[in-house]
Amino acid sequence: MAVELKGLTKRSENYSQWYNELVVKADLAEQSAVRGCMVIKPYGYAIWEKMQRQLDDMFKQTGHQNAYFPLLIPKSFLCREAEHVEGFAKECAVVTHYRLKNDPNGEGVVVDPEAKLEEELIVRPTSETIIWNTYKNWINSYRDLPILCNQWANVLRWEMRTRLFLRTAEFLWQEGHTAHATREEAEAEAIKMLNVYGEFAEKYMAVPVVKGVKSANERFAGALDTYTIEAMMQDGKALQSGTSHFLGQNFAKAFDVQFVNKENKMEYVWATSWGVSTRLMGALIMTHSDDNGLVLPPHLAPIQVVIVPIYKNEAQLEAINQKVEGIVNRLREMGISVKYDNADNKRPGFKFADYEVKGVPVRLVMGGRDLENNTVEVMRRDTLEKETRTCDGIEEYVKNLLEEIQKNIYQKALDFRNKMITTVDTYEEFKEKIEEGGFILAHWDGTVETEEKIKEETKATIRCIPFESFNPDDKEPGKCMVTGKPSACRVLFARSY
Repeated sequence: MAVELKGLTKRSENYSQWYNELVVKADLAEQSAVRGCMVIKPYGYAIWEKMQRQLDDMFKQTGHQNAYFPLLIPKSFLCREAEHVEGFAKECAVVTHYRLKNDPNGEGVVVDPEAKLEEELIVRPTSETIIWNTYKNWINSYRDLPILCNQWANVLRWEMRTRLFLRTAEFLWQEGHTAHATREEAEAEAIKMLNVYGEFAEKYMAVPVVKGVKSANERFAGALDTYTIEAMMQDGKALQSGTSHFLGQNFAKAFDVQFVNKENKMEYVWATSWGVSTRLMGALIMTHSDDNGLVLPPHLAPIQVVIVPIYKNEAQLEAINQKVEGIVNRLREMGISVKYDNADNKRPGFKFADYEVKGVPVRLVMGGRDLENNTVEVMRRDTLEKETRTCDGIEEYVKNLLEEIQKNIYQKALDFRNKMITTVDTYEEFKEKIEEGGFILAHWDGTVETEEKIKEETKATIRCIPFESFNPDDKEPGKCMVTGKPSACRVLFARSY
């Protein structure tokens, strides 16, 4: 294992291989016996739990409650919203029978043909249909609205080409599903939740994002508008990192969910849905990590500080143990997660390499000489800089250092992202620049035909029509780079995951 840690492929040599190796070597996840599905290992799951806990708090602060809806959805439910079923039909896993039996020929078990379901059940690819069928029973009057529900769940989308965290058949996520009395309320909700995602990405993940609205071709199946946060990875590809959908009355009409409004008239309910998934783990890895392993933002690191002793004998270890105990307790009182690794089954050099590849933000090392001098060596993972500090006040220093690291890795990612935004006016320049990677701001005539042509010829897609401007003329009308037809504003293109 110690040799393996040194063998991480460099990002400049093969970015994809670097990513795949890092996920495994940092003990985040591994492939499972089920094709396309992953095992999230304890260290990887600990990061996901921190993400989940923070997002859950943010959802609850905005008035949402957690609920849980069935994993299995009757096939007939998916038929009710035409665009929705068309969008997910090719990715659905279908349950047809409910029983196995011993093979009469003695070859294990077989599906019992007598146990065929009257109606096939779909393993949820997303939950709009089952939830709106349920909401029909909950909503009668405007007094029953709004309903602000979220669920933490797993979903299954039959993916052919998979990659750990970024694209797996089964993945973990949260999906919010809200019901409102007015269009304005629902649209405001969809934007509010997009902003929650944006704040989480930037403040906790230290990942800068571009917020915007998807083109009609890229929006969620069954939505009137899809809002997105788009992040830029170190290889110049974009990663859609969260979406929020304004569903209009589409699902309410499909499931006949009506309510008596304040004017005593029947009206269809307005809806939103929004979600982020374990794909955020991929964003975290690819935004910050380096050739030595993971670089984790302190706000999401399961272990924020690791302390490793270096000692010659048991007496010296005992003295270091006593000294470190006070530091550990004071750090924990400050709310900092700390691990003191004095296990004698691994050499200090191995521990250093292991915690470095796992991205622990701060490492403290105390040896015999440190004990005599009342000092400790401090190393920060983001820059790999080391310094020797006195133990007096070390806890406050470490607390401030963690915040400094959080800000530093965000700033580094922001500077990189901004450097990767280019503005072009001609299609020839676009084709040239897209090969270099990054976001490209360009005019587009608003048609699906032009969008598809660009995708086919360059593998680039419209990531969003950004809310913010990067240049003074971003929001100014212009001419489509492909057709020369009028364009309302520049849109953001990139190749993506």
